[in-house]
Amino acid sequence: MMLYRFVDQQKAAGFPVERNCDVAGVSRSAYYHWKRHRDGISTIGELAERRLVKEIEDIWEESDGTYGSPRVTVELGNRGWVVNHKRVERLMRIHDIVGYTPKKHRVTTIGDGSHRIPDRVRRNFCPAELDVTWCGDISYINTWEGFLYLSFVEDLASRRILGVSMASHMRAELVSDALSEAVGTRGGDVTGVVFHSDRGTQYTSDQFAELCASHRVSQSVGRTGVCWDNAPAESFLATLKKELVHRRVFKTRAEARLAIRHWIEAWYNRRRLHSRLGYQSPIEWEDHYRHTPNTLAA
Repeated sequence: MMLYRFVDQQKAAGFPVERNCDVAGVSRSAYYHWKRHRDGISTIGELAERRLVKEIEDIWEESDGTYGSPRVTVELGNRGWVVNHKRVERLMRIHDIVGYTPKKHRVTTIGDGSHRIPDRVRRNFCPAELDVTWCGDISYINTWEGFLYLSFVEDLASRRILGVSMASHMRAELVSDALSEAVGTRGGDVTGVVFHSDRGTQYTSDQFAELCASHRVSQSVGRTGVCWDNAPAESFLATLKKELVHRRVFKTRAEARLAIRHWIEAWYNRRRLHSRLGYQSPIEWEDHYRHTPNTLAA
C-alpha cells in the first residue's frame, strides 16, 4: 500500500508512472488497480473483477493456501465461472495470492537386497481400473514427543488413500496395519491386487508377505535407490508434507495423527483436485468410474 502511495505522490510531482513503478518495484497494472479501488471507480467490469478476486481468495483459503493458479482456475470452472487461466494467474499475482512452496523430501528407506520379490509394475502407474495396482510407502513426521511414522496404501487408478497407519516405530506391523485398513476399505476381498513398494525391510518381511498372501495380494518392489520406481507414493508424501506437515508444529503424536487423518479423509480424498485425474478428487473419480465402468483413467 505504501509503495502505491509513493508512485501516486511522485506522479503528482510530475514524474512518469512507469519510472515510479520501476523504482517502487511494483507493476503498473497493480498500481492502476489500487488507484481505481482507492478512487472508488466501480464500473461493471471493476465490480465483476472484485467478485472474481473474492472467489479466488475463497478457493485459496479453502485449500489452506496451497492451490496455485491451475487448480484455482479449475475450481472456478466447477463453480460456474468462465475465466482464462492467464487472468487468474494475473489477479493472483496482483493480490499476492500464492500457493505454498514445498520443502525437499527426505528419504528414510532401509533397503533389503536379499529378497526375491519382482517388479511387477515397471512404472506402469496408470491402471485403467480400480484395485489393480496399489502402492505404499513409509515416512516420518516430527513432533515434540519424537517422530511419528506413517505408512499408507494408495490405489493407483484413483490415487485414493485407502489405508493409513501411524505409530512411534517402523516395525513391520506399521505397513501391515495400513494394508489391513485398505483391504477393509475395499470390502475385504481384494484378490488379484498387486501391491507395489520400495525395498524397505518392512515390505520384504515375512510378516508382510504372509498378510499379502492371506488376501491373495501379489507383492511388487522397485529397484534399490530409484525413487521413480515408486513415484506416485513419493508424490503423495511430497503433497502431504508441503500442504500440511511442513506448515504445522505438532506438540504430540496424537495431535499429528488427528491432523493427518483429517487432511487425508476430508481434504485429499474428497476435495483436493488431482491433476492426473483431470482435476477431480480421488473419490469423485471413483464415483464417476463406477457409473461409467468402461472409462479409462485420465
